[in-house]
Amino acid sequence: MKTFFNAAAYIRLSREDGDKAESDSISNQRRLIADYVKEKEDLAIYDTYVDDGFTGIDFNRPSFRRMIDDIEAGKVNCVIVKDLSRFGRDYIDTGRYLERYFPERDVRFISVTDSIDSAKQAYDMLLPIKNIFNEQYARDISQKIHAAVRTKQKAGEFIGAFASYGYRKASSDKNRLVVDAYAAEIVRRIFELYIRGCGKLRIAAILNEEGIVCPSEYKKINGENYRNARRLNSTSYWTYSTINRILQNEMYIGNMVQGRKRQQMRSRARAAERSEWIVVEGTHEAIIDKDTWEKTQELLKRRTRNMDLHRNTAVFAGFLKCGDCGRALVKKAYAPEHNGKKSESGVNYYCGTYVRSGRQYCTPHKIGYDVLENIILGDLKVMLQSTDNLKELAAGGMAGSMAVPDSREAAKITTQAELEKIRKLKKAVYEDYREELISKEEFVSYRQDYAQKEELLVKQLSCVEKKTGSAEENVFDTAWFQRLLEYREVEKLDRAVVVEMLHEIKVYENHRVKITYNFSGELSPLFADNAYG
Repeated sequence: MKTFFNAAAYIRLSREDGDKAESDSISNQRRLIADYVKEKEDLAIYDTYVDDGFTGIDFNRPSFRRMIDDIEAGKVNCVIVKDLSRFGRDYIDTGRYLERYFPERDVRFISVTDSIDSAKQAYDMLLPIKNIFNEQYARDISQKIHAAVRTKQKAGEFIGAFASYGYRKASSDKNRLVVDAYAAEIVRRIFELYIRGCGKLRIAAILNEEGIVCPSEYKKINGENYRNARRLNSTSYWTYSTINRILQNEMYIGNMVQGRKRQQMRSRARAAERSEWIVVEGTHEAIIDKDTWEKTQELLKRRTRNMDLHRNTAVFAGFLKCGDCGRALVKKAYAPEHNGKKSESGVNYYCGTYVRSGRQYCTPHKIGYDVLENIILGDLKVMLQSTDNLKELAAGGMAGSMAVPDSREAAKITTQAELEKIRKLKKAVYEDYREELISKEEFVSYRQDYAQKEELLVKQLSCVEKKTGSAEENVFDTAWFQRLLEYREVEKLDRAVVVEMLHEIKVYENHRVKITYNFSGELSPLFADNAYG
């Protein structure tokens, strides 16, 4: 009895493999296989499996895996391809499928232009050699493409699929980045919150509480086909790792950073060493000024810990060191008595070595937050009383403050146009539903998508239209100089003052403290390191 075959028409195309657009096109492969099957009485196409844009050196392709599942389920017992290179360019895995997997499952294999049909003759002895040539061709093309990509990267051209959050590809040049005004404001706020003492988890919690969409969802709302392989499907919110990556992304100071991963044939992409990255400075508009960037990187190196999601602002986190063993001090909260009632939780600091390993390795070096604050404030007041020309010092010390070019008008026009477009689409989809051109489920789905996009664009427009201060106002807005100039004293320590003024605080036993200040240049002789016992 003649066997009838349910055939899988397998089609693949990948520019990375050097496939020719015309002869290897999806439509050409589909037509050639269909014409071949028409002439065969024992063949019928069960389904067509198309992998468009997937390299032949890797068999982990979605449609290929679906075809294998159908073979395992007994739905398909024949595979047809235009030529052997469409099936795969890795000669080892290709040989495994053709010589072992298919024969063991009685699956017929047909390669039309290679005149291969496993039902009519045994495999050609030259087949493995053809596979080797296919792989070598793919390898050669891959090397040429990688060389061209690195040349573009070294020239400072952006060659990624998706721009970093805060940027978008310029409409006129996909290799150039421009600032996304709305997302850039979120990035600036993240850096500001971190410098103020908020931990990464706390920053993520703040953004989630305010309903600000995370970068991956933001890209999707803006119509980008973005997928983060490291993110769980259920994660559509800000996380510690997202904040951490943003704080360390050098793209935000205007430098193009590429080549962080390297990949070879038959291997997964691996992280490259920092020295192998391709960094080109000044290729696009900066979102974060260099002063803020350097402070942030210094704080990141201190490896501060933030345990309380809701209350922790960690004024001294990363600055306190044991004067004897050098280990960072750790914080412990307590609820002190005040007039017979428990007041707000207080804080004591202890040597980390003592806490983890005991007194045999180091002593407690215990000091309370209030005691430490009084010591530092007292030292600051002494210095402030001896400082006369604060305005001149401020002007000299902060003259390098950076001003961001004002591109708000162009961004405003673009955002308004997008908003108008979305509103028209909302109206059109309702009319399509009323005319019964789309179902109710489709209408609800479209309406939700457009409503979310409209809400985001309204926020973006509001952000663009919001006025920012002049360069001089920005210089003195949040810096510790503001208080010096206005009040000539600091009444209470906060994270901004600590980050701006202090480099390190060493704590010894019996409340002895050595303070190292963070000043440079002409301010060093005025504000020298001080020790208090």
